[in-house]
Amino acid sequence: MATATPKLALRPFLPTDTPMLAEIFRDSILELTGDDYSEAQQEAWVSRADDLEAFAGRLGKQLTLIATLDGSPAAFASLAGNTTIDMLYVHPAASGQGAARLLVDALEKLAGARGAEKLTVDASDTARGFFEKRGYTAQQRNSVLVGDEWLANTTLSKPLAAQTEVSQPS
Repeated sequence: MATATPKLALRPFLPTDTPMLAEIFRDSILELTGDDYSEAQQEAWVSRADDLEAFAGRLGKQLTLIATLDGSPAAFASLAGNTTIDMLYVHPAASGQGAARLLVDALEKLAGARGAEKLTVDASDTARGFFEKRGYTAQQRNSVLVGDEWLANTTLSKPLAAQTEVSQPS
């Protein structure tokens, strides 16, 4: 008997999504970054979603997309301005199913269509390999103070293909 493959789709962020996205944010950090960050670092990092109003404000000020699996939110990503991927988080249960790839593909296309020549991201040590496989190159290492903890990440960038306009015959 054949099994159905869960279907990935994209949709825009709605303010009512905030509690679910905060949960994805927390679960992603706590379950997927343990090889790269200490428990204290993870706890400081997840605390950034404790204030749901502030978290919603951050998501709402950016272009935030949600990847759904069979209609349920499984991952999200946000584009700050037209040039920076600010957040990319995948629920551990959806890890490896293409949600991150789908989100980043969409953000790259949207940024390019809005005139961006390159995209940058401050990627966690956990996410760095994902971005490097997609053509992003390391620019610098960073240390970020979150609460009382220092977290390391890497700024990576990727040139975007020039968007060519299709001219209509006259």
